[in-house]
Amino acid sequence: MNFKASPCLATFLLPAVLLAADVPADKSAYTLFNRTPASQLRELSTDRPDLTESAYTVDAGWWQVEMDISAYTHARDTLDGADTKTTSVSYANMNVKVGLTSNIDLQTVFSTYTVERENDRIAGTRDELSGFGDITSRLKINLWGNDGGTTAFTLMPYVKWPTAQRRLGNDSVEGGLIAPLAVELPAGWGMGVMTEFDLVRNAADDGYRLDWMNSITFSHDIAGSLGGYVEFVSVITEGPEIASFDCGLTYGIGEHVQVDCGANIGLTRATEDYTIFAGLAFRF
Repeated sequence: MNFKASPCLATFLLPAVLLAADVPADKSAYTLFNRTPASQLRELSTDRPDLTESAYTVDAGWWQVEMDISAYTHARDTLDGADTKTTSVSYANMNVKVGLTSNIDLQTVFSTYTVERENDRIAGTRDELSGFGDITSRLKINLWGNDGGTTAFTLMPYVKWPTAQRRLGNDSVEGGLIAPLAVELPAGWGMGVMTEFDLVRNAADDGYRLDWMNSITFSHDIAGSLGGYVEFVSVITEGPEIASFDCGLTYGIGEHVQVDCGANIGLTRATEDYTIFAGLAFRF
């Protein structure tokens, strides 16, 4: 039997087909001044605690704050007969985001207060610096996958402004481009990969160099709202390669709050020995 569906029948069937295909809601009308309804918010996604940035943006009109409550870094340099220990404690390293459109958010990253101590055991000298850090402006542009699909990809250009106090920065404007990709894997696993190009002041302070950072992270729920991740990070720079193994835990409190803790462990002599931290993220 040759059967041809009538236009009337197609009219009734089309909505059912679209619902079955799980088509994402159209959020193009929402902006900074026309806030996305709470019922259409995507799942909370943060650029922390791992170093691999999220590929998802903050919904239009919503604010999101991500911060280290505190972070401690330890490094010891014994290369070529040296013996220098450097420690750093930072408080409220912060990333403040606001959704401009359904696929673009604006971010301001800064260090509220940092204390750095350097002890040169060979020279017998000690130095301590403290104060406010540099400010970084970032624009995250999601190209696909924000509200559906098994992958998501983002471009994030940024500029660092030299606002640090008391020699905590290098007094130079720097910038770069970050490109994170998120992939949903089988069995509840998530993967993030990222490549980043950084135009930074060189060690001689007479020009700029290009650093290249790459990272990969794997995450999975452990129990209920508790999740965990492991990560590998590599940075190719003008000196020896920098590499670290990172791991941590996240815990979601409702739909809008997440707490976390973790550690970044250096794998090469040029890398800081370790960093331990605890953090918080929330949106409103």
